Amino acid sequence: MSTDGVFDSFTSTGRHLLQAKKACPVNFEFLNYTIITSQCKGPKYPPESCCSAFKEFACPYAEQINDLTTECASTMFSYINLYGKYPPGLFASECREGKEGLACPALSPSASASENANGSQQLIRNPWMLVMAAIIAAAMLL
Repeated sequence: MSTDGVFDSFTSTGRHLLQAKKACPVNFEFLNYTIITSQCKGPKYPPESCCSAFKEFACPYAEQINDLTTECASTMFSYINLYGKYPPGLFASECREGKEGLACPALSPSASASENANGSQQLIRNPWMLVMAAIIAAAMLL
């Protein structure tokens, strides 16, 4: 019995979509998550402590996290949740500073000194959008 390639087209399309994201240049697996896990503790998860710790951890990688063509955001949130055993969406729901995202006090390691001289500020763009992108990417793998 021949399928005439009907199922093949769906398979290759799905595969293509799954492979669209690039690997993250930051190895989040081996980073030190102590800054978050030591300051953001349940059961209440105080927003001020949790968000401050999240920013301290994530801001150096803001450029990579904001790049939705990579797996950086989903990988970072996966490891944060793995090591901290946080409720899903904790940082996305608690850490908001405005419609643009979280303002980072320092530039990421990849930002140039000229950007700092110009007074521009690095942002972690809307963490809830990053979490949603991570959830969608994970769902596509199922």
